[in-house]
Amino acid sequence: MASIFTKIIAGEIPCQKLAENEKFFSFLDIRPVCRGHALVIPKQEVDKFFDMDDALLAEIMVFAKPIAAAIESVVPCKRIGVIVAGIEVPHAHVHLIPINAIPDLSFANARPADQADLAELRKKIVAAL
Repeated sequence: MASIFTKIIAGEIPCQKLAENEKFFSFLDIRPVCRGHALVIPKQEVDKFFDMDDALLAEIMVFAKPIAAAIESVVPCKRIGVIVAGIEVPHAHVHLIPINAIPDLSFANARPADQADLAELRKKIVAAL
């Protein structure tokens, strides 16, 4: 059965896409822990992050790098935190989260995002890419 992320990649579920290439896809989280929280996923369905082959594992971080820089240039923060948790969706992914302090990384802070704000934020991040 296809994961929710596979359905997002296929366009079956709408998202605020930030970037895409032949191997990876990035979009804004609809339940961000901080404004600007994005996900980067491989298009290939792999359940656990470290089950990706070495090449894909290395390439996902290279793909994520300019996205993190674009988010950091748009969302006021001290840096972009990176989390690999992989519990909530059985599809490898990395979280890019604008942070000012360690508590900003807590998933307890997750709240539904305002869709209009996500759309506006997406435009700014994509323009910064």
